[in-house]
Amino acid sequence: MSFEHPLASRYASQEMQAIFSPQFKFTTWRRLWIALAKGEQALGLEISDEQIAEMEGQIEQFDFPAIATYEKQLRHDVMAHIHHYGDLCPKARPIIHLGATSCYVGDNTDLIQIRAALDLTITSLANLIAALADFAEAQQDLPTLGFTHYQPAQLTTVGKRACLWLADLMVDLRQLTRARDELRFRGVKGTTGTQASFLALFDGDHDKVEALDAAVSETMGFQDRLIICGQTYSRKTDFDVLNALASLGASIHKMATDLRLLANLKEIEEPFAKDQIGSSAMAYKRNPMRSERACSLARFLMNLAANAGQTHATQWMERSLDDSANRRLSLSEAFLSADAICSIMHNVCSGLVVYPAVIARRITSELPFMATENIIMAMVKAGGDRQTVHEAIRVHSLAAARVVKEEGGDNDLLQRIEEDAYFAPIHGQLEALLEPSSFVGRAPEQVRAFLASEVRPGLRPFASRLTAAKALSV
Repeated sequence: MSFEHPLASRYASQEMQAIFSPQFKFTTWRRLWIALAKGEQALGLEISDEQIAEMEGQIEQFDFPAIATYEKQLRHDVMAHIHHYGDLCPKARPIIHLGATSCYVGDNTDLIQIRAALDLTITSLANLIAALADFAEAQQDLPTLGFTHYQPAQLTTVGKRACLWLADLMVDLRQLTRARDELRFRGVKGTTGTQASFLALFDGDHDKVEALDAAVSETMGFQDRLIICGQTYSRKTDFDVLNALASLGASIHKMATDLRLLANLKEIEEPFAKDQIGSSAMAYKRNPMRSERACSLARFLMNLAANAGQTHATQWMERSLDDSANRRLSLSEAFLSADAICSIMHNVCSGLVVYPAVIARRITSELPFMATENIIMAMVKAGGDRQTVHEAIRVHSLAAARVVKEEGGDNDLLQRIEEDAYFAPIHGQLEALLEPSSFVGRAPEQVRAFLASEVRPGLRPFASRLTAAKALSV
Protein backbone atom coordinates (compact mmCIF):
# COMPACT_ATOMS: atom_id res chain seq x y z
CA MET A 1 0.00 0.00 0.00
CA SER A 2 1.15 3.55 -0.74
CA PHE A 3 1.20 6.46 1.69
CA GLU A 4 -2.12 8.07 2.57
CA HIS A 5 -2.18 11.54 4.06
CA PRO A 6 -3.80 11.29 7.51
CA LEU A 7 -5.59 14.61 7.02
CA ALA A 8 -7.44 13.02 4.12
CA SER A 9 -7.87 9.48 5.38
CA ARG A 10 -8.74 10.31 9.01
CA TYR A 11 -9.64 13.90 9.73
CA ALA A 12 -10.83 16.36 7.08
CA SER A 13 -14.26 16.41 5.45
CA GLN A 14 -14.93 15.25 1.92
CA GLU A 15 -16.05 18.78 1.06
CA MET A 16 -12.70 20.30 2.01
CA GLN A 17 -10.77 17.51 0.34
CA ALA A 18 -12.70 18.13 -2.87
CA ILE A 19 -11.52 21.76 -2.97
CA PHE A 20 -7.89 20.63 -3.00
CA SER A 21 -8.43 17.63 -5.27
CA PRO A 22 -6.79 17.28 -8.69
CA GLN A 23 -10.24 17.38 -10.31
CA PHE A 24 -11.07 20.78 -8.78
CA LYS A 25 -7.64 22.20 -9.54
CA PHE A 26 -7.35 21.13 -13.16
CA THR A 27 -10.95 21.80 -14.18
CA THR A 28 -10.37 25.30 -12.77
CA TRP A 29 -7.28 25.63 -14.97
CA ARG A 30 -9.45 24.82 -17.96
CA ARG A 31 -12.19 27.22 -16.88
CA LEU A 32 -9.49 29.90 -16.71
CA TRP A 33 -8.25 29.07 -20.21
CA ILE A 34 -11.83 29.24 -21.51
CA ALA A 35 -12.44 32.58 -19.74
CA LEU A 36 -9.22 33.92 -21.25
CA ALA A 37 -10.17 32.77 -24.75
CA LYS A 38 -13.67 34.26 -24.47
CA GLY A 39 -12.28 37.55 -23.22
CA GLU A 40 -9.70 37.72 -26.01
CA GLN A 41 -12.36 36.84 -28.62
CA ALA A 42 -14.70 39.54 -27.35
CA LEU A 43 -11.91 42.10 -27.67
CA GLY A 44 -11.18 41.25 -31.31
CA LEU A 45 -8.65 38.40 -31.40
CA GLU A 46 -9.25 35.69 -34.01
CA ILE A 47 -10.72 32.99 -31.81
CA SER A 48 -13.75 31.11 -33.10
CA ASP A 49 -16.88 29.97 -31.34
CA GLU A 50 -16.02 26.47 -32.50
CA GLN A 51 -12.68 26.57 -30.68
CA ILE A 52 -14.31 27.74 -27.47
CA ALA A 53 -17.09 25.14 -27.75
CA GLU A 54 -14.46 22.44 -28.20
CA MET A 55 -12.66 23.56 -25.03
CA GLU A 56 -15.92 23.67 -23.08
CA GLY A 57 -16.85 20.19 -24.25
CA GLN A 58 -13.67 18.66 -22.84
CA ILE A 59 -13.45 20.50 -19.52
CA GLU A 60 -14.04 17.37 -17.40
CA GLN A 61 -12.07 14.89 -19.52
CA PHE A 62 -8.65 13.87 -18.18
CA ASP A 63 -6.16 11.15 -19.00
CA PHE A 64 -3.86 11.52 -16.00
CA PRO A 65 -1.34 8.87 -17.14
CA ALA A 66 -0.97 10.79 -20.41
CA ILE A 67 -0.46 14.02 -18.48
CA ALA A 68 2.18 12.32 -16.32
CA THR A 69 4.00 11.21 -19.48
CA TYR A 70 4.01 14.75 -20.81
CA GLU A 71 5.27 16.13 -17.49
CA LYS A 72 8.07 13.56 -17.34
CA GLN A 73 9.15 14.67 -20.80
CA LEU A 74 8.66 18.43 -20.40
CA ARG A 75 9.47 18.79 -16.69
CA HIS A 76 6.66 21.37 -16.47
CA ASP A 77 3.23 20.68 -15.01
CA VAL A 78 1.32 23.47 -16.73
CA MET A 79 2.80 22.69 -20.14
CA ALA A 80 1.91 19.04 -19.64
CA HIS A 81 -1.73 20.02 -19.14
CA ILE A 82 -1.67 22.42 -22.08
CA HIS A 83 -0.41 19.65 -24.37
CA HIS A 84 -3.00 17.18 -23.08
CA TYR A 85 -5.83 19.73 -23.40
CA GLY A 86 -4.59 20.43 -26.93
CA ASP A 87 -4.79 16.73 -27.73
CA LEU A 88 -8.41 16.75 -26.61
CA CYS A 89 -9.13 20.04 -28.40
CA PRO A 90 -7.09 20.02 -31.66
CA LYS A 91 -8.95 22.98 -33.19
CA ALA A 92 -8.41 25.08 -30.06
CA ARG A 93 -4.79 23.99 -29.55
CA PRO A 94 -3.30 27.18 -31.09
CA ILE A 95 -5.15 29.54 -28.75
CA ILE A 96 -5.03 27.66 -25.43
CA HIS A 97 -3.07 29.74 -22.88
CA LEU A 98 -2.64 32.55 -25.43
CA GLY A 99 -0.49 35.34 -23.94
CA ALA A 100 -0.52 33.78 -20.47
CA THR A 101 2.16 32.54 -18.11
CA SER A 102 1.91 29.47 -15.87
CA CYS A 103 0.90 31.59 -12.90
CA TYR A 104 -2.19 32.68 -14.78
CA VAL A 105 -3.71 29.27 -14.10
CA GLY A 106 -1.61 28.39 -11.04
CA ASP A 107 -2.05 31.49 -8.92
CA ASN A 108 -5.59 32.30 -9.96
CA THR A 109 -6.62 28.73 -9.16
CA ASP A 110 -4.92 29.01 -5.76
CA LEU A 111 -6.98 32.11 -5.03
CA ILE A 112 -10.19 30.37 -6.10
CA GLN A 113 -9.32 27.40 -3.88
CA ILE A 114 -8.48 29.67 -0.94
CA ARG A 115 -11.78 31.53 -1.31
CA ALA A 116 -13.80 28.29 -1.48
CA ALA A 117 -11.88 26.83 1.46
CA LEU A 118 -12.40 30.00 3.51
CA ASP A 119 -16.13 29.84 2.78
CA LEU A 120 -16.28 26.26 4.02
CA THR A 121 -14.14 27.02 7.09
CA ILE A 122 -16.28 30.02 7.99
CA THR A 123 -19.41 27.87 7.69
CA SER A 124 -17.91 25.18 9.94
CA LEU A 125 -16.78 27.77 12.48
CA ALA A 126 -20.18 29.47 12.51
CA ASN A 127 -21.83 26.13 13.29
CA LEU A 128 -19.32 25.46 16.06
CA ILE A 129 -20.05 28.90 17.55
CA ALA A 130 -23.80 28.28 17.37
CA ALA A 131 -23.47 24.96 19.22
CA LEU A 132 -21.22 26.47 21.88
CA ALA A 133 -23.56 29.47 22.27
CA ASP A 134 -26.46 27.13 22.96
CA PHE A 135 -24.37 25.39 25.63
CA ALA A 136 -23.38 28.72 27.21
CA GLU A 137 -26.98 29.85 27.30
CA ALA A 138 -28.13 26.61 28.93
CA GLN A 139 -25.39 26.81 31.58
CA GLN A 140 -25.35 30.57 32.13
CA ASP A 141 -26.52 30.38 35.76
CA LEU A 142 -24.68 27.28 37.02
CA PRO A 143 -22.00 28.40 39.53
CA THR A 144 -18.60 26.77 39.23
CA LEU A 145 -15.23 27.29 40.82
CA GLY A 146 -13.04 29.64 38.83
CA PHE A 147 -9.32 28.99 38.39
CA THR A 148 -6.40 31.35 38.03
CA HIS A 149 -2.94 29.79 37.75
CA TYR A 150 -5.03 26.57 37.84
CA GLN A 151 -5.59 27.31 41.52
CA PRO A 152 -9.06 27.81 43.07
CA ALA A 153 -10.29 31.36 42.54
CA GLN A 154 -13.53 33.34 42.71
CA LEU A 155 -16.62 31.63 41.40
CA THR A 156 -17.88 32.07 37.86
CA THR A 157 -20.52 30.11 35.93
CA VAL A 158 -20.17 27.25 33.47
CA GLY A 159 -21.81 29.42 30.82
CA LYS A 160 -19.47 32.34 31.46
CA ARG A 161 -16.45 30.08 31.04
CA ALA A 162 -17.88 28.85 27.72
CA CYS A 163 -18.21 32.49 26.69
CA LEU A 164 -14.46 32.93 27.15
CA TRP A 165 -14.03 30.33 24.39
CA LEU A 166 -16.80 31.93 22.36
CA ALA A 167 -15.19 35.36 22.52
CA ASP A 168 -12.00 33.97 20.96
CA LEU A 169 -13.93 32.15 18.25
CA MET A 170 -15.87 35.30 17.39
CA VAL A 171 -12.55 37.07 16.79
CA ASP A 172 -11.57 34.22 14.47
CA LEU A 173 -14.87 34.43 12.61
CA ARG A 174 -14.28 38.12 11.97
CA GLN A 175 -10.66 37.58 10.92
CA LEU A 176 -11.48 34.75 8.52
CA THR A 177 -14.36 36.72 7.02
CA ARG A 178 -12.11 39.75 6.55
CA ALA A 179 -9.40 37.61 4.92
CA ARG A 180 -11.99 36.11 2.59
CA ASP A 181 -13.54 39.46 1.65
CA GLU A 182 -10.15 41.07 1.01
CA LEU A 183 -8.98 38.41 -1.46
CA ARG A 184 -8.17 39.96 -4.83
CA PHE A 185 -7.74 38.07 -8.08
CA ARG A 186 -4.36 38.01 -9.81
CA GLY A 187 -6.10 38.20 -13.14
CA VAL A 188 -4.32 38.59 -16.47
CA LYS A 189 -0.86 39.99 -15.76
CA GLY A 190 1.76 38.14 -17.86
CA THR A 191 5.19 36.81 -16.98
CA THR A 192 6.46 39.52 -14.64
CA GLY A 193 3.17 41.23 -13.90
CA THR A 194 3.61 43.96 -16.53
CA GLN A 195 0.96 42.62 -18.99
CA ALA A 196 3.49 43.08 -21.80
CA SER A 197 2.40 39.94 -23.70
CA PHE A 198 -1.23 41.05 -23.72
CA LEU A 199 -0.27 44.57 -24.75
CA ALA A 200 1.50 43.00 -27.75
CA LEU A 201 -1.54 40.85 -28.57
CA PHE A 202 -3.73 43.96 -28.68
CA ASP A 203 -1.23 46.08 -30.63
CA GLY A 204 -0.52 48.43 -27.74
CA ASP A 205 -4.14 49.04 -26.78
CA HIS A 206 -4.00 49.54 -23.00
CA ASP A 207 -7.77 49.80 -22.68
CA LYS A 208 -8.25 46.34 -24.17
CA VAL A 209 -5.69 44.84 -21.80
CA GLU A 210 -7.51 46.42 -18.86
CA ALA A 211 -10.84 45.19 -20.22
CA LEU A 212 -9.51 41.64 -20.58
CA ASP A 213 -8.17 41.68 -17.02
CA ALA A 214 -11.53 42.86 -15.68
CA ALA A 215 -13.58 40.45 -17.81
CA VAL A 216 -11.64 37.35 -16.78
CA SER A 217 -11.67 38.33 -13.11
CA GLU A 218 -15.43 38.89 -13.15
CA THR A 219 -16.04 35.65 -15.03
CA MET A 220 -14.20 33.79 -12.28
CA GLY A 221 -16.30 35.49 -9.60
CA PHE A 222 -13.96 38.26 -8.39
CA GLN A 223 -14.96 41.91 -8.39
CA ASP A 224 -11.60 43.04 -7.04
CA ARG A 225 -8.30 42.31 -8.74
CA LEU A 226 -4.70 43.24 -8.13
CA ILE A 227 -3.25 46.27 -9.85
CA ILE A 228 0.32 45.47 -8.81
CA CYS A 229 1.91 42.01 -8.72
CA GLY A 230 4.99 40.24 -10.00
CA GLN A 231 4.75 36.93 -11.75
CA THR A 232 2.72 35.74 -8.76
CA TYR A 233 0.32 37.40 -6.38
CA SER A 234 2.20 38.43 -3.25
CA ARG A 235 2.73 35.50 -0.91
CA LYS A 236 1.82 37.92 1.85
CA THR A 237 -1.76 36.96 0.97
CA ASP A 238 -1.01 33.36 1.97
CA PHE A 239 0.64 34.60 5.16
CA ASP A 240 -2.46 36.65 6.02
CA VAL A 241 -4.81 33.72 5.43
CA LEU A 242 -2.67 31.22 7.31
CA ASN A 243 -2.31 33.61 10.23
CA ALA A 244 -6.11 33.78 10.48
CA LEU A 245 -6.28 29.98 10.36
CA ALA A 246 -3.49 29.67 12.95
CA SER A 247 -5.40 32.07 15.21
CA LEU A 248 -8.39 29.74 14.94
CA GLY A 249 -6.07 26.86 15.84
CA ALA A 250 -4.91 28.69 18.96
CA SER A 251 -8.50 29.36 20.06
CA ILE A 252 -9.54 25.76 19.60
CA HIS A 253 -6.39 24.48 21.32
CA LYS A 254 -7.16 26.67 24.34
CA MET A 255 -10.79 25.55 24.51
CA ALA A 256 -9.94 21.87 24.05
CA THR A 257 -7.22 22.11 26.70
CA ASP A 258 -9.67 23.62 29.18
CA LEU A 259 -12.10 20.78 28.48
CA ARG A 260 -9.34 18.22 29.07
CA LEU A 261 -8.60 19.81 32.43
CA LEU A 262 -12.29 19.87 33.33
CA ALA A 263 -12.59 16.21 32.33
CA ASN A 264 -9.83 15.41 34.81
CA LEU A 265 -11.86 17.22 37.48
CA LYS A 266 -14.93 15.23 36.36
CA GLU A 267 -16.93 18.44 36.03
CA ILE A 268 -17.51 18.40 32.26
CA GLU A 269 -16.91 15.65 29.72
CA GLU A 270 -17.02 15.46 25.96
CA PRO A 271 -19.47 12.93 24.45
CA PHE A 272 -18.59 9.29 25.03
CA ALA A 273 -20.13 6.71 22.70
CA LYS A 274 -21.85 3.60 24.07
CA ASP A 275 -19.18 1.21 22.77
CA GLN A 276 -16.25 3.62 22.92
CA ILE A 277 -13.05 2.32 24.54
CA GLY A 278 -10.98 4.78 26.53
CA SER A 279 -7.95 2.57 27.08
CA SER A 280 -6.87 -0.84 25.83
CA ALA A 281 -5.63 -1.66 29.35
CA MET A 282 -7.68 0.45 31.77
CA ALA A 283 -11.29 -0.41 31.03
CA TYR A 284 -12.71 2.36 33.23
CA LYS A 285 -10.99 5.19 31.32
CA ARG A 286 -13.01 7.93 29.59
CA ASN A 287 -10.19 9.78 27.88
CA PRO A 288 -11.07 13.14 26.23
CA MET A 289 -9.80 11.83 22.91
CA ARG A 290 -11.70 14.28 20.70
CA SER A 291 -10.30 17.28 22.55
CA GLU A 292 -6.84 15.70 22.51
CA ARG A 293 -7.11 15.19 18.75
CA ALA A 294 -8.21 18.79 18.29
CA CYS A 295 -5.19 20.00 20.28
CA SER A 296 -2.87 17.84 18.22
CA LEU A 297 -4.14 19.11 14.87
CA ALA A 298 -4.44 22.70 16.13
CA ARG A 299 -0.79 22.67 17.15
CA PHE A 300 0.14 21.48 13.65
CA LEU A 301 -1.99 24.23 12.11
CA MET A 302 -0.49 26.96 14.29
CA ASN A 303 3.00 26.09 13.09
CA LEU A 304 2.08 26.44 9.41
CA ALA A 305 1.70 30.22 9.68
CA ALA A 306 5.43 30.65 10.24
CA ASN A 307 6.01 28.57 7.13
CA ALA A 308 3.93 31.00 5.05
CA GLY A 309 5.82 33.95 6.47
CA GLN A 310 9.16 32.44 5.52
CA THR A 311 7.90 31.68 2.02
CA HIS A 312 6.84 35.29 1.52
CA ALA A 313 10.11 36.62 2.92
CA THR A 314 12.21 34.55 0.51
CA GLN A 315 10.44 35.42 -2.75
CA TRP A 316 13.15 37.00 -4.91
CA MET A 317 12.24 40.03 -7.00
CA GLU A 318 9.26 39.14 -9.25
CA ARG A 319 9.15 35.52 -7.99
CA SER A 320 11.16 32.42 -7.11
CA LEU A 321 9.97 28.88 -7.69
CA ASP A 322 11.03 27.62 -4.26
CA ASP A 323 7.56 28.58 -3.05
CA SER A 324 5.78 26.04 -5.25
CA ALA A 325 6.38 22.68 -3.56
CA ASN A 326 6.08 24.29 -0.13
CA ARG A 327 2.70 25.86 -0.89
CA ARG A 328 1.29 22.62 -2.29
CA LEU A 329 1.67 21.33 1.26
CA SER A 330 1.11 24.31 3.52
CA LEU A 331 -2.05 25.75 1.95
CA SER A 332 -3.91 22.48 1.64
CA GLU A 333 -2.77 21.15 5.01
CA ALA A 334 -3.74 24.37 6.79
CA PHE A 335 -7.30 24.25 5.47
CA LEU A 336 -7.68 20.50 5.96
CA SER A 337 -6.48 20.89 9.56
CA ALA A 338 -8.81 23.83 10.22
CA ASP A 339 -11.69 21.88 8.75
CA ALA A 340 -10.93 18.90 10.98
CA ILE A 341 -10.67 20.81 14.25
CA CYS A 342 -13.89 22.73 13.62
CA SER A 343 -15.73 19.48 12.94
CA ILE A 344 -14.23 17.78 15.99
CA MET A 345 -15.13 20.61 18.34
CA HIS A 346 -18.62 20.95 16.87
CA ASN A 347 -19.07 17.31 17.75
CA VAL A 348 -17.77 17.96 21.27
CA CYS A 349 -19.79 21.11 21.92
CA SER A 350 -22.99 19.53 20.60
CA GLY A 351 -22.80 16.86 23.30
CA LEU A 352 -20.97 18.24 26.33
CA VAL A 353 -21.96 16.53 29.58
CA VAL A 354 -22.03 18.62 32.77
CA TYR A 355 -21.92 17.08 36.27
CA PRO A 356 -23.52 19.65 38.62
CA ALA A 357 -23.07 17.47 41.73
CA VAL A 358 -19.31 17.25 41.21
CA ILE A 359 -19.15 20.97 40.55
CA ALA A 360 -21.17 21.68 43.72
CA ARG A 361 -18.95 19.44 45.82
CA ARG A 362 -15.84 21.28 44.66
CA ILE A 363 -17.49 24.62 45.41
CA THR A 364 -18.40 23.37 48.89
CA SER A 365 -14.79 22.41 49.56
CA GLU A 366 -13.45 25.85 48.63
CA LEU A 367 -16.26 28.33 49.22
CA PRO A 368 -15.88 28.67 53.01
CA PHE A 369 -12.43 30.20 52.49
CA MET A 370 -13.75 32.55 49.82
CA ALA A 371 -16.70 33.56 51.99
CA THR A 372 -14.53 34.79 54.86
CA GLU A 373 -14.73 38.41 53.71
CA ASN A 374 -18.53 38.22 53.58
CA ILE A 375 -18.56 36.67 57.05
CA ILE A 376 -16.31 39.43 58.39
CA MET A 377 -18.58 42.12 56.95
CA ALA A 378 -21.68 40.46 58.41
CA MET A 379 -20.08 40.28 61.87
CA VAL A 380 -19.06 43.94 61.70
CA LYS A 381 -22.63 44.88 60.79
CA ALA A 382 -23.76 42.86 63.85
CA GLY A 383 -21.49 44.97 66.08
CA GLY A 384 -18.18 43.08 66.01
CA ASP A 385 -14.74 44.65 65.83
CA ARG A 386 -13.27 44.15 62.37
CA GLN A 387 -9.75 43.22 63.55
CA THR A 388 -11.01 40.83 66.22
CA VAL A 389 -13.31 39.14 63.71
CA HIS A 390 -10.46 38.87 61.20
CA GLU A 391 -8.21 37.16 63.73
CA ALA A 392 -10.90 34.68 64.73
CA ILE A 393 -11.55 33.81 61.07
CA ARG A 394 -7.80 33.51 60.40
CA VAL A 395 -7.32 30.99 63.23
CA HIS A 396 -10.28 28.87 62.12
CA SER A 397 -9.17 29.04 58.44
CA LEU A 398 -5.66 27.81 59.19
CA ALA A 399 -7.03 24.97 61.28
CA ALA A 400 -9.46 23.97 58.51
CA ALA A 401 -6.66 24.14 55.93
CA ARG A 402 -4.56 21.74 58.01
CA VAL A 403 -7.45 19.25 58.04
CA VAL A 404 -7.71 19.46 54.26
CA LYS A 405 -4.02 19.39 53.38
CA GLU A 406 -2.47 17.27 56.13
CA GLU A 407 -5.29 14.91 57.03
CA GLY A 408 -7.08 14.71 53.70
CA GLY A 409 -10.37 15.66 55.35
CA ASP A 410 -13.20 17.93 54.25
CA ASN A 411 -13.13 21.67 54.70
CA ASP A 412 -14.73 22.13 58.15
CA LEU A 413 -14.37 25.93 58.39
CA LEU A 414 -18.13 26.46 58.34
CA GLN A 415 -18.61 23.87 61.11
CA ARG A 416 -15.97 25.61 63.24
CA ILE A 417 -17.73 28.95 62.85
CA GLU A 418 -21.09 27.38 63.70
CA GLU A 419 -19.60 25.89 66.87
CA ASP A 420 -17.92 29.16 67.94
CA ALA A 421 -20.19 31.21 70.19
CA TYR A 422 -18.35 34.37 69.15
CA PHE A 423 -20.07 34.11 65.76
CA ALA A 424 -23.53 33.53 67.25
CA PRO A 425 -24.86 36.88 65.90
CA ILE A 426 -24.59 35.60 62.33
CA HIS A 427 -25.20 31.86 62.72
CA GLY A 428 -28.61 32.32 61.15
CA GLN A 429 -27.09 34.07 58.13
CA LEU A 430 -24.41 31.52 57.27
CA GLU A 431 -26.45 29.58 54.72
CA ALA A 432 -27.29 32.76 52.84
CA LEU A 433 -23.73 34.04 53.13
CA LEU A 434 -22.47 30.84 51.46
CA GLU A 435 -25.05 30.63 48.66
CA PRO A 436 -22.85 29.98 45.56
CA SER A 437 -24.95 32.12 43.25
CA SER A 438 -24.12 35.19 45.34
CA PHE A 439 -20.41 34.74 44.50
CA VAL A 440 -20.61 34.72 40.69
CA GLY A 441 -20.95 38.48 40.33
CA ARG A 442 -22.56 39.46 37.03
CA ALA A 443 -21.51 36.30 35.19
CA PRO A 444 -25.08 35.30 34.20
CA GLU A 445 -25.88 38.84 33.07
CA GLN A 446 -22.63 38.98 31.10
CA VAL A 447 -23.50 35.74 29.32
CA ARG A 448 -26.92 37.03 28.34
CA ALA A 449 -25.53 40.37 27.17
CA PHE A 450 -22.69 38.78 25.19
CA LEU A 451 -24.93 36.28 23.42
CA ALA A 452 -27.56 38.93 22.65
CA SER A 453 -25.27 41.76 21.55
CA GLU A 454 -22.33 39.97 19.92
CA VAL A 455 -22.77 36.26 19.25
CA ARG A 456 -26.30 36.05 17.85
CA PRO A 457 -25.89 39.19 15.68
CA GLY A 458 -22.47 37.96 14.59
CA LEU A 459 -24.00 34.71 13.38
CA ARG A 460 -26.90 36.39 11.57
CA PRO A 461 -25.03 36.84 8.24
CA PHE A 462 -24.42 33.07 8.24
CA ALA A 463 -27.96 32.02 9.17
CA SER A 464 -28.52 30.16 5.91
CA ARG A 465 -25.36 28.13 6.52
CA LEU A 466 -26.23 26.97 10.03
CA THR A 467 -27.34 23.38 10.40
CA ALA A 468 -29.54 21.94 13.10
CA ALA A 469 -27.48 21.15 16.18
CA LYS A 470 -26.28 17.58 15.91
CA ALA A 471 -23.24 15.52 16.75
CA LEU A 472 -21.15 15.04 13.63
CA SER A 473 -19.44 11.72 13.00
CA VAL A 474 -15.79 12.46 13.75
